[in-house]
Amino acid sequence: MCEVCKRGFTLKGDLNRHYRTHTGEKSFVCEVCKRGFTLKGDLNRHYRTHTGEKPFVCEVCQRGFTQKGDLDKHYRTHTGEKPFVCDVCKKGFAYRSSLARHARIHEGDTRYKCSVCGMAFTDSSSYNRHYKEKHK
Repeated sequence: MCEVCKRGFTLKGDLNRHYRTHTGEKSFVCEVCKRGFTLKGDLNRHYRTHTGEKPFVCEVCQRGFTQKGDLDKHYRTHTGEKPFVCDVCKKGFAYRSSLARHARIHEGDTRYKCSVCGMAFTDSSSYNRHYKEKHK
C-alpha cells in the first residue's frame, strides 16, 4: 500500500512505479529533447510528438491522434455527446475544461463584457465570436 495516498497495489513493481508520482522522480528521459517522465509508457507516447506517428484514427473523418484518449474525446464532435453537465444550469459540455470555463460565469467571474449589448464572457475567444456574429 502506498504510504502517501493509501492506494493499494497487488504487485510490488506497480507500487514502486506509482510511488515515483509522489517523489517526482523521472527515470525515463527522451533522447531527442531530454524531457523526463515518471513512467516508461508516458515516454513512449511522448516519442510520437517527435516521429509524427498518429496510430489512433477516427473511423468517421480519418483524423489521426497520438493518444487513444484524444481520439475518444474527438468522437464527441461526431456524436454530440456532452457528458460534463453544469450543476447550476444543467448545460452540457463535451469537455471537462469547457465546463470548468463555463462554471466561472456562475462564480461571477466574467472578465469580458460586450460594450454593445452587455453580455459577459469568461474568455476572449467567446467574446470575440459573439462580437463578430452579433455586432459586425
